[in-house]
Amino acid sequence: MTISGYTFVRNAIKLGYPLKESILSILDIVDEFVIVYCKSDEDDNTLEVINSIASDKIKIVEANWEPDKFKRNTLYSYLSDIGKHECQGDWLFYLQVDEVVHEQYLSMIKNACETYLMNRGVEGLLFNFRHFWGDFDHCFTHQGWYPREIRIIRNLPEIHSWRDAQSFRFYTKFEPTTEFYQSKEVARKLSVAEIPAAIYHYGWVRPPLTMSTKQDKMVETWQGDKTKLLIIDFDYGPLNRVPVFKGTHPKVMVNVMNKFFWKNDLQYSGLPKKTRNLHKHERLKYRIKSWIELNLLGGREIGGFKNYKIVAKFK
Repeated sequence: MTISGYTFVRNAIKLGYPLKESILSILDIVDEFVIVYCKSDEDDNTLEVINSIASDKIKIVEANWEPDKFKRNTLYSYLSDIGKHECQGDWLFYLQVDEVVHEQYLSMIKNACETYLMNRGVEGLLFNFRHFWGDFDHCFTHQGWYPREIRIIRNLPEIHSWRDAQSFRFYTKFEPTTEFYQSKEVARKLSVAEIPAAIYHYGWVRPPLTMSTKQDKMVETWQGDKTKLLIIDFDYGPLNRVPVFKGTHPKVMVNVMNKFFWKNDLQYSGLPKKTRNLHKHERLKYRIKSWIELNLLGGREIGGFKNYKIVAKFK
């Protein structure tokens, strides 16, 4: 059995992504790691950071950054598909560059891949998610965030990234276009095995100004043009309304966490500012829903969109 890791990247360092940490977090259990690299800005050293990883497992594939061709962030699916096509493994482990795996889960993940290798009814593995917000001490598992998502897929040509590459689907026919990446008519949900391992998502742990810059880039890839937002410091809101994280972080994140310098720019109490729109998790609807899920239902979600079909649970 072989496992391939893969991702895509552009401007990771200037935008505050834990790129190196993400790659290193699963490098021990994969046989190769394919990185689709799009040329970054002159003030970014993403390629240098990738080349600093001393491993012959790393394979760099260059690709063009074409937001004008792939609208609504389907560019991300296109780029991740380029990486998928280069992978040779039986299983493919896709990590976005703001996602990190805790070392405590590595042996379990590999065992799950071995367990389901010959079970063709399992097309992927489903992970829990921990979404960190503002700093490293607060995170979401509910409240409008996706609590689970697919991150390992079987190496089948019919499986492609879906929409903004948050997940995957099995296509009966396919072309690399915005329309196909968003299609429901020719793309069905994958049958997956749920495993008790978590992905640590650090995409919302950045200095406020860096977070604003990143959001501007998302506008570009969504609309396909150079429209810019007014650059201001991103407002995370009062963190006392965000669940406190009581676990441990992956060891590879130690150096990143030691560089946490924007604590004084965060709001740890009080009410949201009336001058901005509420974040999704601040809305009363999601606060009540999440309280019920976490305190009365043992974490089980009430409704919500699930882009997968659970056919097995790995213990």
